[in-house]
Amino acid sequence: MRPQKIQDEELLSALSNVFRTKGYEGASLKELSEATGLQKASLYHRFPNGKKEMAEAVLADMDLWVTKHIFKTLEQEGIPPSVKLKQSLDQISKLYNGGKDNCIFRALSMQEGFDHFHDVITKGFKGWLKSFTALGLSVGQTNQMAEKNAIQTLIDIQGSLMLCKGMQDTNIFINTLKQIEERYN
Repeated sequence: MRPQKIQDEELLSALSNVFRTKGYEGASLKELSEATGLQKASLYHRFPNGKKEMAEAVLADMDLWVTKHIFKTLEQEGIPPSVKLKQSLDQISKLYNGGKDNCIFRALSMQEGFDHFHDVITKGFKGWLKSFTALGLSVGQTNQMAEKNAIQTLIDIQGSLMLCKGMQDTNIFINTLKQIEERYN
């Protein structure tokens, strides 16, 4: 058996970058192939169901990463809320490359992508809301206020990412993370 030219982590990162910038419809097999350094046949060998399976693998990998680095941190018991929040916001900044990268959910929720990935995207957003609601409760917010703040936090993150792209200014994202921190202190 020949060794793989590209390891799974690198492969998924390269595929993710294409999907984040091009969306599902805009990501061609040629671009996916070029980004990974694999021939189309090799991509199909790894992902027999093609582009849809590639996007599903990217989403599954992203879900594992976000769950480990953000959700579990926000929901962890025995750590001061301010520490959980700071650690999570640092990971959110890492996830979106300081505001330079698009959200994979946004990129895959356009046109045909939404039909394919609606359930995964909805589940992902619910995970964000659940985790930030748990954080709100841990700082003494009522359930209603914690849920309201969780929704606003998600809106702020997603909206700031779009503004960063449109305005070409990552300070918008950085300042948004600071405002989120203030919301929970």
